[in-house]
Amino acid sequence: MRLTRFALIASLALAAGLAACTTATPYQPLLAGSPGLGGYSDVRIEPGRYRVTFTGNSLTSRETVELYLAYRAAELTLANGFDTFTLVNRETDRKTTTRVDPHPEPLPYWRPYWRYYGPYGWRLYDPWLDGPFGRPPMDVSTIEKFTASAEIVLGKGPKQPGQTETFDARAVIENLGPRIQRPEDGRMKPKNPG
Repeated sequence: MRLTRFALIASLALAAGLAACTTATPYQPLLAGSPGLGGYSDVRIEPGRYRVTFTGNSLTSRETVELYLAYRAAELTLANGFDTFTLVNRETDRKTTTRVDPHPEPLPYWRPYWRYYGPYGWRLYDPWLDGPFGRPPMDVSTIEKFTASAEIVLGKGPKQPGQTETFDARAVIENLGPRIQRPEDGRMKPKNPG
């Protein structure tokens, strides 16, 4: 009975862990213990000036990473009692990793194969061997991860006409808020912006 209960708990924990890996990075703080999950981080450079970063996992699009960066900048602006933020330096880095598995197999130590009798006697047919000379198949996958970062300067008062890199923080929160995906478990703890 205990072994069955333990197996059930272990399988549920494994399923929850795999489900977390199969979704795009939600809007959450970047946790020091698990940077692979992604999230936002910010550093105060001087009063009214921050370096903001948002890192996504391999399922998070570039657009989403940049959107979450702008949302975090707006949150920081309002949390510090300012009205606008200006993007001074902005960049989005793309990290591409290509993985080649020369012998992909669905399960270790198991491969389907069949023997058949042909014009030259008994032969072996193995679906994992490609071509007439037995070249193994290759599994090639490319993974992209995006990190957006910006240095922002906070300002008071309304946005002036013609300032293309200055944003009204309240308008950003209002317009982007419905597009923000938060963690499903609700355990996101807000970070102190000071």
